[in-house]
Amino acid sequence: MRKKIAVIGDKESVLGYKAVGFHTFISTSPAEDRTLVDRLAKDDYGVIFITEQTLSPIVDILEKYKNDKIPAIIPLPSKDGTLGLGIRNVKASVERAVGADILFND
Repeated sequence: MRKKIAVIGDKESVLGYKAVGFHTFISTSPAEDRTLVDRLAKDDYGVIFITEQTLSPIVDILEKYKNDKIPAIIPLPSKDGTLGLGIRNVKASVERAVGADILFND
């Protein structure tokens, strides 16, 4: 069964993803964004892309789902650029997997 893909963030950052068939959701507030991620996780979404600016106030949500295969919650830069959350998440995952930070430091 195919899983759905969601993109959460500000309007300008997410609307382009609609053209490729992703379901887009406009960020409204950290509390509502947290509720939205939880709802999407229960509603057959396999991947949830979320802009770093939207994720920043609710970054602890990554911890909640980090051991689950689905959904994969992937931070991505917004129209305003990157905050570095995505690369920090990748580095932490690699370190957990291999037991050491093998990626280059910033």
